[in-house]
Amino acid sequence: MQTMSVFPSNLEYLDAPKSQCEHSGSCIPRRRRRQLVFGASVRCNSYRDCFPSNGFSLSSSFGNPRVYQCMQCHSRAWLEQEPSVCEQIDDEKDDVCSKAVDWKLDSVVGTESEDGYEGKSENNVSSNTEGGNRGFVNRRSSRIDVRALAQRLKFSEGVEDVEKVLKGMELPPPVYCSMIRGFGIDRRLSPAFALVEWLKKKKEAGRADVLNIYIYNSLLGAVKASEQFGETRRVLNDMEEQGILPNIVAYNTLMAIYLEQGMIREALNIFEEIPSKGLSPSSVSYSTVLLAYRKMEDASGAVRFFGGIQEMYRDGEFGRDSTEDWEREFHKIKNFTIKICYQVMRTLLVSGENVTLDILKLFNDMDKTGLQFSRAEYERLVWACTSEDHFSVAKEVYTRIRESGPEISLSVCNHVIWLMGKAKKWWAALEIYEELLDKGPKPNNLSYELIVSHFNVLLTAAKKRGIWKWAVRLIEKMQDKGLKPSSREWNSVLIACARASEASVAVQIFMRMVEQGEKPTIHSYGALLSALEKAKMYDKAITVWQHMYKVNVQPNLYAYTTMALIYIGNGNYKNVDALVQEMVSRGIEPSVVTFNAIISGCARNGLGSVAFEWFHHMEVRGVAPNEITYEMLIEALAKDGKPRLAYDVYLRARNEGKILSSKAYDAILMSSQTYNASIDASLLGPRPPGRRVDGKTSSELFGVEDAARRG
Repeated sequence: MQTMSVFPSNLEYLDAPKSQCEHSGSCIPRRRRRQLVFGASVRCNSYRDCFPSNGFSLSSSFGNPRVYQCMQCHSRAWLEQEPSVCEQIDDEKDDVCSKAVDWKLDSVVGTESEDGYEGKSENNVSSNTEGGNRGFVNRRSSRIDVRALAQRLKFSEGVEDVEKVLKGMELPPPVYCSMIRGFGIDRRLSPAFALVEWLKKKKEAGRADVLNIYIYNSLLGAVKASEQFGETRRVLNDMEEQGILPNIVAYNTLMAIYLEQGMIREALNIFEEIPSKGLSPSSVSYSTVLLAYRKMEDASGAVRFFGGIQEMYRDGEFGRDSTEDWEREFHKIKNFTIKICYQVMRTLLVSGENVTLDILKLFNDMDKTGLQFSRAEYERLVWACTSEDHFSVAKEVYTRIRESGPEISLSVCNHVIWLMGKAKKWWAALEIYEELLDKGPKPNNLSYELIVSHFNVLLTAAKKRGIWKWAVRLIEKMQDKGLKPSSREWNSVLIACARASEASVAVQIFMRMVEQGEKPTIHSYGALLSALEKAKMYDKAITVWQHMYKVNVQPNLYAYTTMALIYIGNGNYKNVDALVQEMVSRGIEPSVVTFNAIISGCARNGLGSVAFEWFHHMEVRGVAPNEITYEMLIEALAKDGKPRLAYDVYLRARNEGKILSSKAYDAILMSSQTYNASIDASLLGPRPPGRRVDGKTSSELFGVEDAARRG
């Protein structure tokens, strides 16, 4: 019976259809082959149908126990030269030929008519096992130790060496096949070829049955297992000289040899030639072709090839001339194709390239042929999606898992939520979170933290752009989904309102924050004060400031700066000096932003002398003025009718290397004309290019709007 599939030595991770390992060890991982020796022989359920020797039986295997131990196969498996799938590894020993295949003695030493002995006494046995062969016989069990026999043959270089060991022994052909295959796994082709040459001598002596296609199939398998592919032509030429035509197993082995050498096109050509030789492909043939597509990383080609097999299976043309269980083998081929698609997808995902279109196309091809991954495979694909380019693949796989059944891993859902956020697909992440709430599994703390972090990203964008309506909708959306906003989220909304000068909305948000049980921080108060200052709601701002003290929230630098603007705007100039003194007493040194805000407030109210006085305080405290300081001071002096003083400040700024805007330049010229002041305009230099400062409030000019998020 032709059995299932060939696995590549370097692709052991593919969970391909598990049946017989053709090609003499093709299922054995490449990295272990150097340790492997003689693979287990095949036990036939009715061996007498194959070899009519009296009392012949196969009791066990011989070879290195690291070989995947072969289990019992189908009754005709040996005739097809396809051992059963190797399933277990014994890690205890590495020595050669560590297991024995024992054969009943009457089968080994011959029958009564052949040797002239009854074969029932130990003396009769000894007469045919004298000399070097005596050690192979277990007299108590009437069996021969093939392990010891193979151990003696493994250093053979020619026919004479084999003759010394096997002289006078008549072994069934499966013994020769097993030893040849074992020599190949042990990378010893010399004794394998020597044994075949010895069998050719036996054939010439009249034993034509000992040299057949199965011997040469084993020899091809040995060539493949030893990876000495240059000997392939030698084997084929020898077969031709002996008049032995290759069977389907030989063609399958040749395909596998080509694959091992990376000659994929040649392997596919062999498959195409099989029908012209009057043979029908076996299940192993189809599996080998699929393996070729796997080596080419062509999962779409594998799917198309399987589609052709599926059509033949539905039409009843698939394996109709074979005794294989093709229904079972078809499902194994189907599973093998699915594994190939899975491995190729994972390879594409970890390649670091944008392969979204390739993977989605492969999903479409699989759907057309009815190929579907298991839930576990889908989930592993999700974990392989780590780049922001993979978000479409992750969403597609997530959808397929949902459609396949109600069960889905929460960790997978969290991973998709994370990936959607990384790809800036926050609304897609929110949809997944909503499905967790509606369909399960129940979100955990990680789910909560991930989705809140996505909301924070959106709220931060709204805060920076001052899109207060968007910020308010986001905070409402969070509450609708059962997410409790923290002070961080509330503060983002407050800052967005402050940037948009929406004082009334800021007050409402602040009240909602308190009602929800969230304690306002200094950043919350700072944002609210900024919004009220921009709306010139000074009295309410002072009330908020007093309430802040009442609840024992300590102001920071930017809260003090905002409050200085409020006092100046309200005309409480004396309170500004007291505020600065309080800052210093609390260990908070006024910064350039603080003095800029005070000077700006003086400029807006035409208090040039007061502004110049604060400029002097600034220098006394060792705070270096910047361009904005000079521009606001010049503007204040020009408006207050002091163009000459403004002119001197401008020249000082130029001497310090400051680059002022055209607004300060124009203010000096206009003020000098208005108040008939005599200045040398040539010393001012050329008019500076314009710099956009118009239309901004003092808070925006000096960075006071950041009071809620800095400190």
